[in-house]
Order: sequence, then structure tokens, then C-alpha cells
Amino acid sequence: MRGWWQDLTDLVLPAECGGCGRPRTVLCPECRAALSGAAPCRVRPVPEPPGLPVVHAAARYADAVRAVLLAHKERGALALTAPLGAALAGAVRAGLGELGSERVGGEWTGRAESSAVGARLGGAVPVRPRGGGIQTWARGDLSGGAPVLLVPVPSAGGAVRARGHDPARRIALAAAGELRRTGTRARVLAVLRQKRAVADQSGLNSRQRLDNLAGALAVAPGGAGLLRGGRVVLVDDLMTTGASLTEAARAVRAAVHGHAYEDPRTAVYATLSRADGGQRMSGSSDAVDVICAAVVAASPDSFEINRN
Repeated sequence: MRGWWQDLTDLVLPAECGGCGRPRTVLCPECRAALSGAAPCRVRPVPEPPGLPVVHAAARYADAVRAVLLAHKERGALALTAPLGAALAGAVRAGLGELGSERVGGEWTGRAESSAVGARLGGAVPVRPRGGGIQTWARGDLSGGAPVLLVPVPSAGGAVRARGHDPARRIALAAAGELRRTGTRARVLAVLRQKRAVADQSGLNSRQRLDNLAGALAVAPGGAGLLRGGRVVLVDDLMTTGASLTEAARAVRAAVHGHAYEDPRTAVYATLSRADGGQRMSGSSDAVDVICAAVVAASPDSFEINRN
């Protein structure tokens, strides 16, 4: 007969691996390797929504990784929070390390120049853009300067109540702790709020998801000032079409720069890629600053496109 202490133990230490079901382990070595054994890399959904920031992912959303995320999100396997947070922290580091274009004196710089500035000034150096926007940073030591600000994409209130927890926020808190343990100043700013109801995203295609989420998020009162205090990284557990991260980026930019709502389906934002070398995109505003995004996992197709 099971005692109450055994039930409590199962909540904290699952009786089987969250990825494959192997008994007596939270996450077996093989599933841990699938989650965070490979180097995080940049991912791009197809089609890529206008306004989507540069996104890095730790793993493909398939097989064991899919099982781990679902166990944590839907079944409350909270012991998986730590390995998921470590995976997300790796994606955050990859994104910040790859930012190759910053503003210096209010102007955009290319990859080579910004690297030189970072070296000359001794690491990651804060640059306050004209108009008081989000700080941007010269490449260098991630331990320098103001903290990394992890901004989780919020779940719908009904989903949080049904699950009993907010998975993305919980993983973000674990990732911030992992970043601090490895010398990077980091904190979670859960400042995004849903300002209107949205339909269930399942069953919607990419364009329908953009339509469904357009204008749905806003930064909480007082959040804009907090966002100006460091390097902003939008975080989530999973990216499929990129619609949620696109809307989150729009809401953050609108709050920080005081813009009215801009439709992400038509607006052009400044984004970075290996191909463009960090050059300013046509139609971008001087008020748009560099932010990036990181997720634990992304759809396998979003990895494949980066091989071309």
C-alpha cells in the first residue's frame, strides 16, 4: 500500500524518465543528451513571420524531447524543470553570443566593427539608443554590463489554471538560475500579459495563428522601464510557427518605444541573420532595437532550413 510520502515523492522525483519511461530516473542519460547534448542553433520557421526576432533552440521537438516537454507542461512533472531550464539557458547563451550588430552612438554597426568595439571596451558594453529604447550590447563577455532579462511568453490564464502552473515561466526561472551559476547576470521579467482572449492555436496554420494573436499581448504597467535595464531575451518552451514570439516582440517594442500597435504581418522590424551580417533592413525605424529569443525546442523543419 502506497503511503502519502510515496505520492509526494513521485511529485518531486518521478518514478520514470520523462522522455522514454525508463524507471527510477528523472531523465535518463540518452534523453538528457537529446535535450541538451547538441549545440543550440538558430531556427527559422517556414514561413518566417515578419517581426520574428532571431531565435535559438536547444533541441528538435520530436521523440524524447517532445515527451519531456509534454510531461512537464501537461502532467506537472516538475522535476524536469531543472534540465529544461539548463537547455533553455544554453539557447540563451547562443543567441546572445551570436548577436552581431549593435548600435554605437545611436547608429547601427556591422559585425566586424561591433566586435572591435566590444574588444576595445572590454566586453559587453551597454549602449543607450536615442529615444531611450532597449539597451543594446557590443559582443563580448556575457557576465559584463546589465543583466540578461528573460521575458517569458505568457500562457492563457485558463491553461495555467488547468495545468496548475505556468510552464514557460517556471522554465525561465530555472534558466536564469543556471545562467547566474555560470557567471551571467540574469533575471526573469514576467511583464507580458494577455489583453484579450485568443482562440486555441491547435489546428491553426501559420497565417491563422498570426491573425489570432495579433495585438493580443501587452506589457504590464511599469514593465517598460524594467525592460530598459538590460539585454532582452524572449523565452518560451516551444516554437512552431513563431506567431507567439512575433507577437511578444511586437508588444515589447511597442511598450519600450511608445509605439501604437503595429501589425506584425505588414511591419518590418530590424532582425539579424548570418546572411545579412547585421545590416539594417529597409523600412526599419531608428527606434527599433535588437532583441533575441530562445526556446527549449523548435519544430524539426525550422532546423532543416538553416542547412541551405
